[in-house]
Amino acid sequence: MTLPADPVPLDGKPTPARPDALSTSVGTVAAAQAYLLADGSVDRYRQVLADGVDRVARRVAAVDRPFTGIAPDELAPLVGDIELDRPLGDHGTALDELDEVWLRDAVWFHHPRSLAHLNCPVAIPALLGEAMLTAVNPSLDTWDQSAGATFIERRLIGWTATRVGLGPSADGVFTSGGTQSNLHALLLAREEAVAQVTDADARAVLLSRLRILTSTAGHFSVQKAAKLLGLAPDAVVTVETDAARRMCPQALGRELDRCRRADLPVMAVVATAGTTDFGTIDPLPEIARRCAAAGVWLHVDAAYGCGLLVSPTRRHLLDGIEQADSVTVDYHKSFFQPVSSSAILVRDRRVLRHATYHADYLNPARAAAERIPNQVDKSLQTTRRFDALKLWLTLRVMGPDAIGALFDEVCERADDAWALADTDPRFEVVARSPLSTVVFRWCPTGIAPELADEANRHARNQLTASGAAMVAGTTVDGRAHLKFTLLNPATTSADVTLVLDLIAEHAGRYAHDHPLGRTDRAADMSCSVV
Repeated sequence: MTLPADPVPLDGKPTPARPDALSTSVGTVAAAQAYLLADGSVDRYRQVLADGVDRVARRVAAVDRPFTGIAPDELAPLVGDIELDRPLGDHGTALDELDEVWLRDAVWFHHPRSLAHLNCPVAIPALLGEAMLTAVNPSLDTWDQSAGATFIERRLIGWTATRVGLGPSADGVFTSGGTQSNLHALLLAREEAVAQVTDADARAVLLSRLRILTSTAGHFSVQKAAKLLGLAPDAVVTVETDAARRMCPQALGRELDRCRRADLPVMAVVATAGTTDFGTIDPLPEIARRCAAAGVWLHVDAAYGCGLLVSPTRRHLLDGIEQADSVTVDYHKSFFQPVSSSAILVRDRRVLRHATYHADYLNPARAAAERIPNQVDKSLQTTRRFDALKLWLTLRVMGPDAIGALFDEVCERADDAWALADTDPRFEVVARSPLSTVVFRWCPTGIAPELADEANRHARNQLTASGAAMVAGTTVDGRAHLKFTLLNPATTSADVTLVLDLIAEHAGRYAHDHPLGRTDRAADMSCSVV
């Protein structure tokens, strides 16, 4: 090894040599190499991971509430004061510190009163997969980085597409989540819509006129995708929903007709199988029929509802999804997988070419001719985790029927929760979900709507601050509502009853102490069932 020449200082005098520079550098590198997973560090690897797993296991075993209630202003300084340029030197001390700045105050989604978001308790076989894939560290972009992992992912895509019913020409690829899957699908739909236009100016004009139709309850990622795809600000047209918060097929028909008459080509209709706010499923067969008649790409966002694919009793709720041109599935929502584990599926594998770019250093065009299976040819990402391994091990250990039974269980718990809130005079409920969501609002008779809005928000904040339960909040028809998203089969009716009582207690106390107090205003100022 040759050391670089010593720098010459500004005064022109050479700096005295440091004879220990090389040995110090070599020693530092050797010490650092000991932290890399290799044949000489497997014992350290086993011990360090075992210690980390033990920390988590002890926390999980001792959890008595889903959250500690720590406030952002309290936690931020603990993290901000850490000097990252001064390492602690051993993993035990680092784990002690991590416990203080994260693990102690983590949100525990396995707790039965964690009811806020689409975060599920995770299957142990998937956790095994997570540990293995991060240690081996393959990237699913090219064959020469992933080998067997490529075929595992492809097999799972084929298995899912078969469950959906997309046919023998289907394909797809794993993604980071529903937002990316929806973006990917709409990119393909856009390119199909403009495929016959080669003139740049004509293409720009067409892009400015393209429209996407989705329901008012659809996911915000549709609007985000339209922006990222360079479409017009008004490209996304929302279609009204019925009383059950599902896209109204008649309204969709009217919008399709209006766009046709206005010469605004509809590049895609996005139906939803499991809306985030309401857990409702759009009438897929009728939507598919109208899309087929209009020659419009149908994308189904089943990020939430994809658990029905393995349900032993509720699979029929997805009838019509087999007619989609593309489908989003999020295994990390209803297949009990750790984040992230998602996929985009397409009926016709040929459309995936719209995401293909060839780089000589990575996936040259000749590789496709040589039948080298490079997954980057299908993906918006280049470097990509082997997230398929988690689902693979879950299916091979538990099987799809077991996953489906767990998802059925949470849907049944949601039915029970909806009935509890619906029969309680302190609450109002919104549309009944076929999945595992319950949207409701504390609003007993005589409470002004504006005061009820504030009381519901206050109750949610107080629950979070206490850590006793986690519930979500949303807005329905301009009014503040609360939301249960049940994804834990261990949640019981007793848990739901307790949380409803806590909400009523916090909200009632707030309303009682508020200057407006309780009111006997006219009926038009009191709460009414949505």
